[in-house]
Formats: sequence, structure tokens, C-alpha cells
Amino acid sequence: MKKKILIPIFVVLFLAVAVGGFFWWWQGREIKGSPQDYVIKETQEGKFVENKRAGLTMKVPEDWIAEKIEVEEGLMIFYSPNIEGRLEGDRIVPPLDKGCIIHTSLTYEEMDFVQLKQEARYGLALLGVVSAELEEVTINDYHALKTTSETQKIGHSIGIDIPHKNKTYSFLLIFVPYDEETCVQEFDEFLETILIK
Repeated sequence: MKKKILIPIFVVLFLAVAVGGFFWWWQGREIKGSPQDYVIKETQEGKFVENKRAGLTMKVPEDWIAEKIEVEEGLMIFYSPNIEGRLEGDRIVPPLDKGCIIHTSLTYEEMDFVQLKQEARYGLALLGVVSAELEEVTINDYHALKTTSETQKIGHSIGIDIPHKNKTYSFLLIFVPYDEETCVQEFDEFLETILIK
């Protein structure tokens, strides 16, 4: 009888310590970025987004809408002018009906290509991967991981992850198949404007 009581008490104590440790870590972690890090600048050459803290500058495709996403480390989303899809609040979310989205994000963590590929496969599995191809490419002299995929939750996409120093810069194009040629061309031109210091 005593053994049966001791095992559940041990399990409860172990879980309490593990959960407490997780919350202690979560509260003490350092958030290295914020939405305020991103500045949208209008110039004669076009509209640019700059994040000095991350050493990132990129040009917004012409006539596209740039929007900061208010989450802890900050995200930027660019919408093509012909975007159509399901609304969630005041934001169009994938899968899209028309047009394309470029989603940019930043991870303040050093990762190698083995880790990047593991993260990509895990993310694709969560999105319900239908098909995926991962390859190492060069973007503006930066070694990058390119992920071309179709998933149940967001549809068709091309992702570029650039590990640089202690950060990983991520750029994701989401599109519908009949807009693929235009969207991919815009994405390629967008990638050419990326400057990482």
C-alpha cells in the first residue's frame, strides 16, 4: 500500500519541480528584440524597413503594404496589393485566395544547417506538410536554407533562412499557385535588397 502512494507523490513532486523550473527560466529569459526595433522609412528609392538592433535592412516591394506584428521580438509582414483571403481580426491569413505575403522574422540564436533543417521539418510537420524540398543556396553572398513546400495550413510557400553570427534571419513567401510566377519574381527581387550587417 505504501509503494502505491509513494509513486504518485514522487511523480507529482517531479512535475511540480519541472513546471516551476520552466516558469523560472521563462521569466528570466532575455527578450532581445521588440516591434519598436523596426522602422519603416519612405525614401526617393522606395519604402525600406530597418532594424538597427538586428543589423537588417530590406526594401518593401513597390505598392506592397508593410505591417509590424506586435509580438515579443517583432515581426514584419508585407502584403501584395492584390491580396485576398480569410480575415482574422483585421489581418488576412493563409491559405490565401489571391496574391502573396512575405513574412519576415528573426531568431536571436546561433544555428547551423543541421539545426535549421530540423527546425524546418518540425515546423512543416506542425503545418501538415503535403510536400517539401530543402536545399542550401546562396542569397546575396549569404549561405541560406531554402524550403519549398505545400502544407495544409498555409498552402504553398518558399522559405529562406539565413544564419548569420548569433541570429537567424527568416523570410517566407506564401502564395497561391496561379500567382506563383509573379510572387516568386517579387520575392527574388525582395531578397536582393536584403542587407545584413
